[in-house]
Amino acid sequence: MLKFFRSPASMIALLAGIAGVLLVLYAWRLPPFVTSVETTDNAYVRGYVTIMSPQVSGYVVEVPVKDYEQVKQGQVLARIDGRIYAQKLAQARAALDGQKASLDNSRQSELSARATIASSEAQIDSANAALKRAQLAWDRVSNLNDRGIASASESEQAQATLEQAKAALNQAQAALEVSKQSLATIIVNRSLLEANVASAEATVHLAEIDLQNTSIVAPRDGHLGEVGVRLGQYVAAGTQLMAVVPEDVWVVANFKETQLEGMEVGQPVSIVVDALGKQRLTGRIERFSPAAGSEFAVIKPDNATGNFVKIAQRVGVRISIDPDQSLARSLTPGLSVVVNVDKSVEPEAKTAAK
Repeated sequence: MLKFFRSPASMIALLAGIAGVLLVLYAWRLPPFVTSVETTDNAYVRGYVTIMSPQVSGYVVEVPVKDYEQVKQGQVLARIDGRIYAQKLAQARAALDGQKASLDNSRQSELSARATIASSEAQIDSANAALKRAQLAWDRVSNLNDRGIASASESEQAQATLEQAKAALNQAQAALEVSKQSLATIIVNRSLLEANVASAEATVHLAEIDLQNTSIVAPRDGHLGEVGVRLGQYVAAGTQLMAVVPEDVWVVANFKETQLEGMEVGQPVSIVVDALGKQRLTGRIERFSPAAGSEFAVIKPDNATGNFVKIAQRVGVRISIDPDQSLARSLTPGLSVVVNVDKSVEPEAKTAAK
């Protein structure tokens, strides 16, 4: 037996076997390699990468920015020829002026109609007065006629005057009704004219928006990606011109489902950045994905067909970067990192509560 251990080949085989056993124990996290630290290299820096696209079509007349340039919110990134849109705006404003003139004319017609009503009412008063005089004259002639004093011609004239006064009163009353109906028609048409004015105003606002949209501006502070648009290029609505990447970044680490037990929001995280020479940053668990990554895949796996092999799924964990770290400014979306989470450390909120 001692000769067996003295043999170099036997010692190497023994050591290799021990190393193999230890490797299996480490891979399966079995004693004595049980640890509360979970690690994954399936983690990447993420950010708000905004693809800039125009809302109107036209030829590009200005591209004042270059690749990877830093931009400020509201800075012009590209400009589309706006002459056509400026003329459409002028046309819309002219149509609006025409509709407003029609509305003003309606208001003036209303004033005229009300004046006509007042005139018709005055004519009715005049007709009533004439009818009263004619009625009195007829009464006198009728009394004289009953006594045999008045002549036939006087009686006929008084009767004709009375009938004429009654007709004049009816005519004045009819004229008043016509004036009132004309006023009602004007007021009813007013709502249509007001709607036309509102429609013309909306058309003006749309034309103003289209003219403003000929200038593509940065929505936030950040850096540009590669500028794909060129001077003189014809672009349509939705054409991808360039990307704006703001300064805000975070990490999405995809842990296996077997690693999630014990992880909580607020736990500290250590982040090793490959692009920064393996230097470390700190962060906090912010939130967990509501589903495994396979659920968000375009083509979902169908495990109901063929032989089934259980594969540990991965769940995304969003990690915020702690502030006041100078290296954090060097992080850009897409960089790969290694994330370590010590599940034995209580979250910050629980520690503060104690």
